[in-house]
Formats: sequence, C-alpha cells, structure tokens
Amino acid sequence: MTPSTHIVWDWNGTLLHDIDAVIAATNASFAELGFAPITLETYRDLYVVPVPKFYERLMGRLPTDEEWLLMDGTFHRHYWAAAEGAALAEGARELLRDWQGDGLTQSLLSLAPHEKLVPLVRFHDIERHFLRVDGRTGPSHTSKAGHLVRHMAALDGTGVTAAGTVLIGDAVDDALAAAHIGARAVLYTGGSHSRSSLESAGVPVVDSLAEAVRTAREMAE
Repeated sequence: MTPSTHIVWDWNGTLLHDIDAVIAATNASFAELGFAPITLETYRDLYVVPVPKFYERLMGRLPTDEEWLLMDGTFHRHYWAAAEGAALAEGARELLRDWQGDGLTQSLLSLAPHEKLVPLVRFHDIERHFLRVDGRTGPSHTSKAGHLVRHMAALDGTGVTAAGTVLIGDAVDDALAAAHIGARAVLYTGGSHSRSSLESAGVPVVDSLAEAVRTAREMAE
C-alpha cells in the first residue's frame, strides 16, 4: 500500500447509521400526499439518486414541483429531528482512528447540507480524522459526481490523487461518482440500497465497514 492511499467516506448510511431516521422521514413525506408508508426493503430496492427519480419509482410518475417542495421539506424536517439520535455505524470510530494512525488520509463527502453536516460530525467527535469535511451547498436533487470533483480539487496539494482514492459509500451513485474521476469504490449494504442493487455497479460490495476498509487496503496493495 502506498502512502498516497486515501479514503473518501460517505456520511449518511455509511459512517452514520441513520437508515431508521431516513425511513421514518420518507414515510412522513409520503403521508403529506396521502401515500401509504413503505418498508425498508422497498426503500432499498427502489432508492436512486437524484431523489426525484426515487419518488418517480414509488409514485409511478415524477412529483410535480409543488409536490417535490412539500415532500422534500417534510422529509428534511423529520429527518434532521431524528438524525441527532442516530449513532455511528458499528466500528466506524475505531476504523477512522486506525486509518489515520497508519499515516493514511481520509476525507468526508456528503450530499447532506454542509451547515447541518459539520455540527453533526463535530458532535460525534470525529472531525479531526479528516483532511476535509464537505457537505452539499447546492440543490438537494443533485448527484455526487460533480460534488466529488469539487472535493478532490479542494484536496489539491495534499498528495491525494484520484488514482489513489477509494470512495466508501452505500449507494450506486457513490460508485458512479468514483468512476467519473478515475477513483475506485467499495459499497456497503448498511444504508440505502439493497445488495442486488449495489452489485449492479460492478464494484466490491461488503456488509460491514471493517470489510470495506480491508477491501480498500487490498485495492491499494
């Protein structure tokens, strides 16, 4: 493994075990429009980014602009009320510490709003492990590829390269973003996607963050 090996961590559904809060918030947003609640299994089978496409899969059509604003606002109101009670994924704190302790670098990239993300990362007392923490500053219905491009540009001068980077996330969009910049990806089943959905991305799929880090190490050797 070379010293330039770098992990870009996803937050929601990866480092933060928030899937219960996500399901509750999704069902609250559905209730606003009179739709029946969905199960975790249905969510994982159908989830996709950008998020309006996910709602299209569930509703059979794209939401109108008015519906989208209502559902998005309701989701975020309920989600952020619950997110503060969400714990880090099993072993996450130790994995972050040990990776840094090995002299390797890592950063955090999320589509969660930056002003919401940073206080939560600080609350969990893990900010010191990252070269950068970047949340979303634009619209909520975006994908991660462009966000990752900007994240990597901000890491210029730190020795981090796309070829030496592994993105660990819980969504197919994470793998697509990594491929977009020439990085690699490992996908974790503890978040928003089913295993079968993640396997469609053609990258390693794992059931724990410990396995994700082991896989990232193996990729870099």
